[in-house]
Amino acid sequence: MKRDYYEILGVQKSASLEDIKKAYRGLALQFHPDRVSEDKKKEAEEKFKEISEAYAVLSDSQKRALYDQYGHSGIDQKYTYEDIFKGADFSSIFSSMGDAGFGGGLFDEIFGDLGFDIFGGGRRSSGRQRRGRDIQFELDIDLEEAHDGVEKTIKVPRYEVCNTCGGSGAKLGTKKQICPQCKGQGQVVFSSGFFQMAQTCNRCGGEGKIITQPCPDCQGQGRVKVTRKIQVKIPPGVDNNSHLRIKGEGESGVGGKGDLYLLIGVREHPVFQRQDNDLYAEVGISFVKAALGGEVEVPTLDGKIKMKVPAGTQSGKIFRIRGKGMPDLHGYAQGDELIRVKIEVPTNLTAEQRRILEEFANSTGEDIDNPTFAEKIKRAFK
Repeated sequence: MKRDYYEILGVQKSASLEDIKKAYRGLALQFHPDRVSEDKKKEAEEKFKEISEAYAVLSDSQKRALYDQYGHSGIDQKYTYEDIFKGADFSSIFSSMGDAGFGGGLFDEIFGDLGFDIFGGGRRSSGRQRRGRDIQFELDIDLEEAHDGVEKTIKVPRYEVCNTCGGSGAKLGTKKQICPQCKGQGQVVFSSGFFQMAQTCNRCGGEGKIITQPCPDCQGQGRVKVTRKIQVKIPPGVDNNSHLRIKGEGESGVGGKGDLYLLIGVREHPVFQRQDNDLYAEVGISFVKAALGGEVEVPTLDGKIKMKVPAGTQSGKIFRIRGKGMPDLHGYAQGDELIRVKIEVPTNLTAEQRRILEEFANSTGEDIDNPTFAEKIKRAFK
């Protein structure tokens, strides 16, 4: 028994056309066979056909009205399976999505890669030219490198076109032969009920030709795995889990190269902590300078600078140094550096220093004979 179309797409019966498109787009990406593990591909294909049928009906005002009134029986009586998909606007759903990890036409990627033509008539073959696979590479850098930007040389293992056969997969001096199973069409067509279904030829993989004498270097694959040194430029401002796309540095395919995606990791810094584009650090100052004021030397990623501390500064006070944080990756305003001062209490006082402190305590009415006096001093400067 067929499931309810609205339930399949996860929308209410009152859903607008835009809601239906949005729901279908998300499910189509989720159940694309290239995005699931090998053991789940068959299940994903069936799910994809189910959600595509639901969308084809609910996105058409006439078919939707018929379905709302009579359910599946109304659709089945008026339309063949092939007719359900006629006029359904699939391609516009994906045309605005650009480069979403599929490359070169998301619509073709989703429907062609299933290995069959849900519209009948054999209009699309999965033997079309496809770009190479995108690859991901993880790269760790220091905070200073993230601040200034850096150029790195990385070693990336990837598949490239076989130089021996030029990517054909055939032994040098030989050619591919017409596939005897599909007669060079790349697909076989068979009837099932009311419609025709075209499925990728399993002998040639949809290419229409087969290799009788494979290249000895690539074993007929047309490509070999190599480790390539690549120069990459890391822009200032990158943060943990930043993704950088380097076009054309992925794996080779018949339709061109895929892209390389760098996943950036920024190592912990011994002095600074980062929050968005701001940097946080802690600097110790003497209680004399905290009381009387003055200048202290503070670290920045550009080098040490002088910072003014006003008289009466309390421990834990935070000072902001404008523009000394991280640059913004997208070119917006530079972050700030925030310095938290911590007043340091001397541990080894000379007799003279102790006398002066005792006079100070007496002048403020502090009972220095109280055993908690020292503890109060420490708490005051934490």
